[in-house]
Amino acid sequence: MFMLGPVGFATPLLLLGLIGLPILWLLLRAVPPAPIRRRFPGVALLLGLQDDDAEADKTPWWLLLLRMAAIAAAILAFAGPVLNPKPRQAGSGPLLIAMDATWADARDWPRRLDRAAALVDEAGRAGRPVALVRLTDAPEEITFQSADALAPRLVGISPQAWSPTNSAAWVPVLPAGGFDTFWLSDGLDHPGRAALMAALSAKGAVTVYESPRPVFALHPPRFNEGAIAIAATRLPVGAEVGVEVSARGPDPSGIERELARVPLRFAAGEGRAEVALSLPPELRNRITRFEIAGLRSAGAVSLTDDSLKRRKVALIGGREDREGLQLLSPTHYLRQALAPVADLMEGSIADILLASPDVVIMADIARVSQTDTDALLDWLDGGGLLLRFAGPTLAASDVSRMDEDPLMPVRLREGGRTVGGAMSWGEPKSLAPFAEDSPFHGLPAPDDVTVTAQVLAQPDPDLAERTIAALADGTPLVTRKAVGQGQVVLVHVTSNAEWSTLPLSGLFVQMLERLAVSTRPAAPEAGDLAGQIWVPEMVLDAYGQPQEAGDMPGQQGEALAQAIASGPGPALPPGLYAGADRRIALNVVSDEMVLAASSWPSGTVIEGLEAPTEQALKGIVLTVGLILLMVDILAALLVSGRLSGLGLGRKAAAMAMLMALMTFTPGGARAQDSLADVPKDDGFALQATTGLVLAYVLTGDSRVDEVSRQGLIGLGNVLFARTSVEPEAPVGVDIERDELAFFPFIYWPVVDSQTLPSAAAYSKLNDYLRTGGMILFDTRDGDTAGLSGGSTPEGRHLQRLAAGLNIPPLEQIPADHVLTRTFYLLQDFPGRAVRSPLWVEAAPPDAEQVEGMPFRNLNDGVTPVIIGGNDWAGAWAVNGAGAPLLPVGRGFAGERQREMAYRFGVNLVMHVLTGNYKSDQVHVPALLDRLGQ
Repeated sequence: MFMLGPVGFATPLLLLGLIGLPILWLLLRAVPPAPIRRRFPGVALLLGLQDDDAEADKTPWWLLLLRMAAIAAAILAFAGPVLNPKPRQAGSGPLLIAMDATWADARDWPRRLDRAAALVDEAGRAGRPVALVRLTDAPEEITFQSADALAPRLVGISPQAWSPTNSAAWVPVLPAGGFDTFWLSDGLDHPGRAALMAALSAKGAVTVYESPRPVFALHPPRFNEGAIAIAATRLPVGAEVGVEVSARGPDPSGIERELARVPLRFAAGEGRAEVALSLPPELRNRITRFEIAGLRSAGAVSLTDDSLKRRKVALIGGREDREGLQLLSPTHYLRQALAPVADLMEGSIADILLASPDVVIMADIARVSQTDTDALLDWLDGGGLLLRFAGPTLAASDVSRMDEDPLMPVRLREGGRTVGGAMSWGEPKSLAPFAEDSPFHGLPAPDDVTVTAQVLAQPDPDLAERTIAALADGTPLVTRKAVGQGQVVLVHVTSNAEWSTLPLSGLFVQMLERLAVSTRPAAPEAGDLAGQIWVPEMVLDAYGQPQEAGDMPGQQGEALAQAIASGPGPALPPGLYAGADRRIALNVVSDEMVLAASSWPSGTVIEGLEAPTEQALKGIVLTVGLILLMVDILAALLVSGRLSGLGLGRKAAAMAMLMALMTFTPGGARAQDSLADVPKDDGFALQATTGLVLAYVLTGDSRVDEVSRQGLIGLGNVLFARTSVEPEAPVGVDIERDELAFFPFIYWPVVDSQTLPSAAAYSKLNDYLRTGGMILFDTRDGDTAGLSGGSTPEGRHLQRLAAGLNIPPLEQIPADHVLTRTFYLLQDFPGRAVRSPLWVEAAPPDAEQVEGMPFRNLNDGVTPVIIGGNDWAGAWAVNGAGAPLLPVGRGFAGERQREMAYRFGVNLVMHVLTGNYKSDQVHVPALLDRLGQ
């Protein structure tokens, strides 16, 4: 393709026709031919006569120029001009398209697919075979095929939620012979990239495509000094920039929503930023994931597991009131092991159960009162864990001797057992390997962990089933039984170092973790996961969206530990994996991961995905040429004198020249009829006043703004079909810049990230409300719009937003409010949610109900503010085909709910347009008949 500035020509040889234009000029100049001069005496008789029909002796220069321009336009048009043509790469052999297709590509995946499709299309026109590979897949044989066969597959190609483990593994499967390569890179450095690049360069030319957009990655959160530490990384490092991190999880009703949001700022020149988020334990334990707001990438999402959910553990010691060394305290080692990873509480059984602990640990406590026993059993039925440790007090008591105590897993022998002491002939006993069905399976049993004393269990038939850890001689060390939804566990040694060295070892902490007593805030080690099967509960796709794990098989703990260290892959995608007693999150980005930019050999051609749109100019240039030819016809008639009979003369010539000039003016005089060419403020005013226009507030969240627009379109369609109201297309308004007085109704979706209006904007809003406008505030959270305490981020933001507005006193909409009957008779006002009440301006105190009339005598005003949280725009929204955009409820009940949402919208608009017209007593008979009274 021949390039001339930003314009390219698909058939440049046709441009050679422009060389013939000077010759054409000379030919046209000679038509009509110049007359031969002859002296004729009879010409004297013609002197003084006037000839009405005059003919020029030569073609005028301006007509020649017009014809030359028309012919030049035709030549240019058939040469195939293209504005901003995409570069065409030289080459005639096979073409390999290599795509990283990682989580970092998800942010602009549609553009990458478009680029790949253009490459395939270009290869098809050139007759080149083509192949496409995703480097995140397992290497397999590469086969070149025709572009027509490959093109339909492009639609189904999607990025993966992991990075290539070793790009060099593709080198052995590269096709033999030479070929060119187009590498669509994610911009990050991956293992084996240099080796693959060298192999591809040896095969032929390599062109690299990279996106100029930055990459953001969110690291796993850590619990540090009472707060959640959140860290993120960016690439490339540049100027100061800020992002927002959102914490999401289920609310008390089980609906996932945003629970908290915190800003995170990258300082200039810094690639990593951190922030601390402090939340109450009840809210912190609900968080299921953190994500960078507005980014659709698995790297911008960090799942949380049990390491962030610090359990509430109650410690009750049997000998805390005795004087003695701190190291002899029954709860000393427990407190040291659990303080960094759990919220500890101490007190009486009755007091601590009121705080709903996750675990209760009783160290050397024998007897429990009947009242406390009943309370503990009720707590166990709800899923609690009672962990008991033996000791001298328990060994000397008769608890669980003859009959099994309800708070003990087994019956106990009297007196206990002592080995390896001064009064014993035996040696201290070591631990036996943990059985496969034990929660401790896979943990090493250190040789230095020995037992010198223990309480023994009675050899009942179910003892073996309840034993989950034993000594080398087979005597039980830890026993367990289920009680309701919970369980009771007994460690047959003390919780201090009196009877064993277990509390002094790291195995003690690991056993507590396996029992789900504590959680470790750092990444788990291989030994913590070994010996267990981890089943995926949920996985992430490349866009960071949770997906059902389906029938994915469980994975060995060793493989999961390797994936946590090196990153997820095809066999172990990022997600949440559940073991016997805990869950582990496998994230795309680890805590130690550092983003490194890809490095390419010198001389490598690197192109960006951002490029001007290619536009064919053939039709435009050909149209210009045809217009010039039409003008030429008119001008030729003028020159030949054919138009003089019509009385046009020089006016026609002026018109022809004007038309010629218009063809070279972009848009011509037609721009006067376009709103785009009038001043911006006037254009907005014309757009808002051409008819009835419903408006919505632009929040800055593109997804929310689009739902608002489509919601008002859907409501407008219903109004057009059912009423005499025919609204125009809805308009988004910027409350800081746009005039609000043009709109009778404004829908305002409350978004907690939206900045508060300025003083000037507040003044404009108050003037709008005071002069008859109406604003519907929709928090879209199903809550009471923050009026009951601001229990959601949207509700709290609405409270801050409303602080600067002159809002009259509000009340929940009464049954006789005119909004319930402006068009439909309504008592409920659902949207996508149904629970949120509707708040309107309170009726005046002197509004009284006339005897015999069902409605109060209200004035003709319209409530300036309506507040709710049922997400009405989401229920109204339709797509381009007119079908509902978002789901509402389930089945027939959901469609009925959507219909009631539409009816509320109709009543709302009719109320805005007619005020309290329906309260007039002339309508009472008809309304009474409809109400069946």
